[in-house]
Amino acid sequence: MDYITAFWLALVQGITEFLPVSSQAHLVLAGQWIGEVYQGLEFDVILHAGSLVAVVTYFRKEVFSMARDWFSTLAGGEKTKDSKLAWWVIIGTIPAGVLGILLKDAAEVILRSEVVMGFALIIFGIFLGLADWKGSRNRDEYSLGLKDVLIIGFAQALALIPGTSRSGITMTAALFLGLNRESAARFSFLLSIPIIAAAGLLLTLDLLRNGSNMSWDILLVGFVVAVISTYACIHYFLAFIKRIGMQPFVIYRIVLGGLLLWYFL
Repeated sequence: MDYITAFWLALVQGITEFLPVSSQAHLVLAGQWIGEVYQGLEFDVILHAGSLVAVVTYFRKEVFSMARDWFSTLAGGEKTKDSKLAWWVIIGTIPAGVLGILLKDAAEVILRSEVVMGFALIIFGIFLGLADWKGSRNRDEYSLGLKDVLIIGFAQALALIPGTSRSGITMTAALFLGLNRESAARFSFLLSIPIIAAAGLLLTLDLLRNGSNMSWDILLVGFVVAVISTYACIHYFLAFIKRIGMQPFVIYRIVLGGLLLWYFL
């Protein structure tokens, strides 16, 4: 892999990781377009690390407050809205984590195709549009209850289907539950932290077993680009949906999914 390839793949990852448009589908398409069908395990690890650093840095105040209050409650301290939110992030991660471990290999073998991605982009894009249109948008992430969190958590597990979009499906579930757009996005982003960390850890363990042949300078380019582009994407996405909503992403998903089906069917 050369520097230009590393730059573009990291940029695609950073821009699409937290948009409701499926980063996996875009990475596959970008890889085919530039002739780098699979970027390698070590590059996967570094892109996950970049995304994780970006989201934790952006929400550093929230993450610090949640972690501080959560550890305080473990020591018998008073429960707060931030400690409760921390518990909801942990509990909401469990369904996707368990099902991901059990079904990941089967899902990649059975479902990993451009046709499946095309259908998933369209179908779950329509659901996102309905949620954005029908949702009451009168709640924030601190109003979530256990039932709400489990619904969002199991929805996140649907991201095993390529083209679904982890952020897209969790925002869809949150919007259907009545969260406003910014709160749905914020909870989706916070919920991504343990999932991305766990995925990065598993990839790292695989990497340690298999070894690495990629040069450190290529990995550094990927990491830096992923951090910067992911951070910028989160910032501008939150501002964008506050003014305009999810419908542009719905249209984009349907058009992209249609193009995939037209080309590969």
